[in-house]
Amino acid sequence: MKANGLPVGVDLKGKVAVVTGAGGVICSMLAEALAAAGAKVALLDLNGERAEEFAKQIVKDGGVAKGYSANVLNKQSLADCHKQVLNDLGKCDILVNGAGGNNPKAQTDKEYFENGDIDADTKSFFDLDEGGVQFVFNLNYLGTLLPTQEFARDMVGREGCNIINISSMNAFTPLTKIPAYSAAKSAVSNFTQWLAVHFSKAGIRVNAIAPGFFSTAQNKSLLWNADGTPTARTGKIIAATPMGRFGEIEELIGATLFLASEKAAGFITGVVLPIDGGFSAYSGV
Repeated sequence: MKANGLPVGVDLKGKVAVVTGAGGVICSMLAEALAAAGAKVALLDLNGERAEEFAKQIVKDGGVAKGYSANVLNKQSLADCHKQVLNDLGKCDILVNGAGGNNPKAQTDKEYFENGDIDADTKSFFDLDEGGVQFVFNLNYLGTLLPTQEFARDMVGREGCNIINISSMNAFTPLTKIPAYSAAKSAVSNFTQWLAVHFSKAGIRVNAIAPGFFSTAQNKSLLWNADGTPTARTGKIIAATPMGRFGEIEELIGATLFLASEKAAGFITGVVLPIDGGFSAYSGV
């Protein structure tokens, strides 16, 4: 991605951006956009090889980037990675907490519980796996808190630093079938506001973006049948989205760069910005 191809003109030269979950499609793209805006970018992912692949592409396109293996649920792993980033790129100015996700063990098969589901061959609320629920909550919430504890240390006492978390429209209104993910993203939004207040005197801005519905590998099984046709859930989503379509992941770039820019968003903190095609504004009638 070339700088002149960005949707907004943001200059991040001299900044170091750390992006977790950067081995995935969305966060690798955000890392690419931050690099195109001039930042030196550290791409962190549990799959370090995947992160490095995306970093090499950024370098090939003229940017400065390096991939790292890091477990956002392990403080020692984050500390070790932090040392490497400091040595390679310098202190973190922008942290994008993008690691997160859902797990099939933490979702129900049906939207509504019906009499007989307890004994039926279906995964109801009563069958949700404790370990699956814990994994989803930890990945999304602790996977945001722990990297912040590590990399926000660099931001204390310095100007122009900020944190961008990845929340979800689930945080505003919980979606059916995925109680753990909805609750975890709600926690991320609440934590974003709490952290914005907590760090306000230290000059660190904290905001979040809340993507609406984007068709990705993570939610493929919920949105598309095996033969590629849309599920009933997809029909409901489109009907409830005034713009009548799924979002394109590139449509997350402008909001991210805007929030990352001290010049553009220097008086904005504690905001959870929906990027949802009007989903949150629509009452259904």
